[in-house]
Amino acid sequence: MDLDYIFRRRSIRKFNDEPLSDLQIKSILEAAMAAPSAHNNKPWHFIVIRERKTLDRIAEVHPYGKMLFQAPLAVAVCGDTAVSSKRWDQDCAAATENILLALPELGLGGVWLGYYPRSNDEDFLKDIISVPENIKVFSMVAIGHPDEEKIPRSQYEDIKIHFEQW
Repeated sequence: MDLDYIFRRRSIRKFNDEPLSDLQIKSILEAAMAAPSAHNNKPWHFIVIRERKTLDRIAEVHPYGKMLFQAPLAVAVCGDTAVSSKRWDQDCAAATENILLALPELGLGGVWLGYYPRSNDEDFLKDIISVPENIKVFSMVAIGHPDEEKIPRSQYEDIKIHFEQW
């Protein structure tokens, strides 16, 4: 069984300035929307951010988002709590992971920036990208053509595995 596509998913924080194609962006979003969703509610919405000024502003306010100064694109993964009040965050986590798994297949790299449930960070971001009040920002993925190379790896540890009971 070839799980290389999973092992190639690495956190990439350095990008060159090559823009993403419209096809790459659509493929990223298709991968996100292929994620599982509780009761198939699909509470997610995605904000694609390409404007340099906006990416730089987010990088200024997010404590761990400095790579956005380089990234040519970011995708904010948001959840509509009116659609799914109890599981929206799990659905958005699955969509975020699908984005990350798709990137190496597209010749891209990226890194997950968390927002939910840190409301202070979310409030700054919601103001910058005009997110409606009823929508929660779950995460953001900084995306671009990698300017660093990381080898595929497994992080498997026998000590973390328990069968039948702890």
